[in-house]
Amino acid sequence: MSTMMPNVADSKFTPRRGRYYLDGWMLFAALSLLSIGYVMVVSASLHLGDRVYNDILHYPIRQAVHILIGGFIALLMATIPLKVWEQSGPSLILLAIGLLVLVFIPGIGVKVNGSYRWINLGIARVQVSELVKLICILYMAGFLTRHVNDVRESIKGVIRPIIPLGIVFGLLLAEPDFGASFVIGFSVVCMMFLGGARLIEFAALVVMGIGLGVVAIASSAYRMERVTAFMDPWADHLGSGFQLVQSLIAMGRGEWFGVGLGGSIQKLFYLPEAHTDFIFAVLGEELGFVGSCTVIVLFGLLIWRAFQMGKAAERLNLRFYSLLAYGLGVWLGLQSFVNIAVNMGALPTKGLTLPLMSYGGSSMIVMCGVIGLLSRIHHETQLDLQRQLKGRSPWQYA
Repeated sequence: MSTMMPNVADSKFTPRRGRYYLDGWMLFAALSLLSIGYVMVVSASLHLGDRVYNDILHYPIRQAVHILIGGFIALLMATIPLKVWEQSGPSLILLAIGLLVLVFIPGIGVKVNGSYRWINLGIARVQVSELVKLICILYMAGFLTRHVNDVRESIKGVIRPIIPLGIVFGLLLAEPDFGASFVIGFSVVCMMFLGGARLIEFAALVVMGIGLGVVAIASSAYRMERVTAFMDPWADHLGSGFQLVQSLIAMGRGEWFGVGLGGSIQKLFYLPEAHTDFIFAVLGEELGFVGSCTVIVLFGLLIWRAFQMGKAAERLNLRFYSLLAYGLGVWLGLQSFVNIAVNMGALPTKGLTLPLMSYGGSSMIVMCGVIGLLSRIHHETQLDLQRQLKGRSPWQYA
């Protein structure tokens, strides 16, 4: 008789063949940010393309290509088992160091605005630091999973991952790319804390990071100029404070509902990098306070879903999944917060893009890959949950 009657628990909890578990809210937030970002890039770049390349569609077409490539990478990342990334951490960090070295080799590395941050591939340039951010988070999630006891019980477990990451930080500062170093350092420290590092060691890492940041700023006249301009941009509004002043004017002109899509004045050669680092200022001018808050809420939703994925994986004791989700969430949250704060004059100017919105191939493709990776974390976590629930009474988990 048992062979004739189906198992209720199995019929409810056994994963269906070929099913892929998607997080609808995360996809909604990501696609909304992509769509709004593309519209704003088009609005902020038409005049620039006409002036520089005699083609108003120069930037919109390229950004569309970036998004298409990013979509393909997202699908690819969503299909690769997380075990592959967990086992590849040491090799990936060596790859990151190698790529950072390549930017300094003449003929391969490209110098733009005094910084060596790009590798020339012939048909395109790749900003290495964007990929390095992802690699460092993958590496740390794997290390903290493999060496959980060392991290929790001795300082050795904290020092060991800092050695290769220290090389990465040194190469990034030599480019120089202080923004990427800050994002990676902050994300890594948060992951180590979530991974079980003792409070004293966590505090030591925070103090060391702050100290290195102060030294990096004080040792560079360029960075000191940015900090002083941030403190009082109006003191030199035609010089060091020009960019921040123009951004503040754009935000102020937007008022509640904005001047209308396409109606920005500041993007017309007043606000530098309007389609990249300062895309949020253009959005604030054209869509106003309501549009700005909508984008902030969408970022909040995306980051919340990343942390919820980490929490769900942690409950199932899927340590690598949870640490990776937390790390990606911290990265997305920190970079979006810093970019928006810079646009609003709350932080000194940094060369950080607004995730999923700013113009740029490297950033867009990597960020789309992050969404694919988060999708994979959600999928595998749900599969593991279904396997654990299989054969148990369904009403126990209602």
